Amino acid sequence: MNATSAPRSDIEGLSVSVVVYRPDLAALASTLASLGAACEALHIRRPGLPVALYLVDNGGLPDVRASLDALHALGVACIILSGHGNIGYGRGHNLAIERAASRYHLVLNPDIDLDRDALIRAFEFFEAHSDTGLLTPWIGDEQGHQQFLCRRYPALLDLFVRGFLPGGVRRLFARRLARYEMRDLINDRDIVWDPPIVSGCFMLFRTSVLKKLAGFDARYFLYFEDYDLSLRAHDVARVVYAPAVRVLHHGGGAARKGSAHIRMFAASAYKFFSRFGWKWL
Repeated sequence: MNATSAPRSDIEGLSVSVVVYRPDLAALASTLASLGAACEALHIRRPGLPVALYLVDNGGLPDVRASLDALHALGVACIILSGHGNIGYGRGHNLAIERAASRYHLVLNPDIDLDRDALIRAFEFFEAHSDTGLLTPWIGDEQGHQQFLCRRYPALLDLFVRGFLPGGVRRLFARRLARYEMRDLINDRDIVWDPPIVSGCFMLFRTSVLKKLAGFDARYFLYFEDYDLSLRAHDVARVVYAPAVRVLHHGGGAARKGSAHIRMFAASAYKFFSRFGWKWL
């Protein structure tokens, strides 16, 4: 299933990129199954709509033939991009973005489960709001509780408190973190226009906007590439939080993933603040 390009989609289509590096097979299979269910629901509303999945293998891709066969049976073209090594999260997605020939492109993490109606609701929103270039959904955790992954511009203190302090100490900064996480505006009902930063676990773009931005900045290996892309997206289109679109997220923070991730987090934070401006407190 290795390929260099997808079957050409017309301007009405959807492309999806998922970048993996030594992924958990069960979690990835769950993501792909939920994507299949969402595509099946979308095809009921829009028969014949072209959908292409780019599975970008940065290394250690397990055997997912059963998942890809199931997607193919639902009319989803599946393309594995491999052989490039571990080039990082953003550059991996860029391999798919540069090939995309669709109206919409979904940047998707391999730890996300889509609600069956997620793509239907997203398409409806884009078509009702022509100025929307980037959509972020309601995101829940494994217990169904809302995760607040929209962000105001961070200070270094916000990142340190949220990412590295134990829960008991973190509670002392609850009001500060609530503001950073936009809890005064983000809920499960209200559309919020132009949140400054949205999560890279699910970023649905008009492909024309994403190509105008030239995708992710390849200088970030991991972490902050979504912060960077979010801020740049505001220069060319509107960004929206649309809670009618729903997904579940099974991911975790850098501090819980070990010292290598902490080092990558720090390196990317330095690049981010050097580009957009330092804010300490």
